[in-house]
Amino acid sequence: MIRSIKNFLRNRIYSRRSGVYKKLKSKSILKSKDLKYYVKSFGSKNPNKRFYVIQRFIGGGMFSNLNYIIHHLKLALDLNCIPIIDMENFPTKYNEKNKINNTKNAWEYYFYPLNKYKLSDVYKSKFVIISDKKTRRLKEFDTFESLSEEHFKIFKKYIKIKKPILDDITKFFNKNLKKDKVLGIHFRGTDMKTQERHPFPATTKQIISLIEKSLKKEKFTKIFLVTEELNYQKILKKKYGSMICFYNSFRSNNPDIFGSHMRKNHRYLIGRENIIDMILLSKVKKIICTNSHLPDASNFMNNFNRINLIKIDNGNNSENLLIAQFLWYIKKNIPQFLGGFKKF
Repeated sequence: MIRSIKNFLRNRIYSRRSGVYKKLKSKSILKSKDLKYYVKSFGSKNPNKRFYVIQRFIGGGMFSNLNYIIHHLKLALDLNCIPIIDMENFPTKYNEKNKINNTKNAWEYYFYPLNKYKLSDVYKSKFVIISDKKTRRLKEFDTFESLSEEHFKIFKKYIKIKKPILDDITKFFNKNLKKDKVLGIHFRGTDMKTQERHPFPATTKQIISLIEKSLKKEKFTKIFLVTEELNYQKILKKKYGSMICFYNSFRSNNPDIFGSHMRKNHRYLIGRENIIDMILLSKVKKIICTNSHLPDASNFMNNFNRINLIKIDNGNNSENLLIAQFLWYIKKNIPQFLGGFKKF
């Protein structure tokens, strides 16, 4: 029942916000071995061009979306199409009502366009393929670990972060991390504790135990912390003092971090801060984390060659939405032999 309501609301959002989505109700479907593609003629422009529009209804977090885009860039090129990313007509969690950096396409808030073609041109063109919401049949997204060397080359060629973001990263890195041996920590909390089907986040005891072992064995001089939960930041700051550093990203104890409209352009800024945290984390030697796209993206930035990634695998939450609201808290407080989380 709850899932049906969620699907209804999702469809209502997109039928309201995307004029292109409405036009696709009359779409034709091209099926391949693994996927289906939506094929549409929007007009007579660019008769000799084949466009592949990469879209993802609402989608997930920043790096779930990035992973999805990298997969679909390869699919577009395999089909000899010109890839276009549309996060304007198919908005994400990061879209603002107003323009950011002179665009309503959330992809271009943070990244340079893939090529010279504009969405307004594409949606007047003769041959346009709209991507499926999956990367493989019956699978909404793949992991970063499933990306190949060819995917990495495509990523390096096409995906370019905008200069003001890179400048902020360089400034922070030079001031806070450059001279130290840095241990990276990605400590997810808030909504991940109750998100059905998703990996369970770590507990504070698990994270601190692995930090202590790493500090003792490897003589790190700085800890770079990435967390969206304010309580976790306070706990680790109190324990490790000046050894801890972190970017001034938005943090809250509210599970609905996107619903916390506490500042102008809040959704855009969350995405910007996510990217900065991910790139900074990609510059450390070791990361302690749970299963999450952000540290996986940091590792991917180095083509999986440089970072020692230590993952706390607590398993996945229940598929039942109601059970998922309580299961992490139960497992956190019972011994391992009764089904509780592992001690480190």
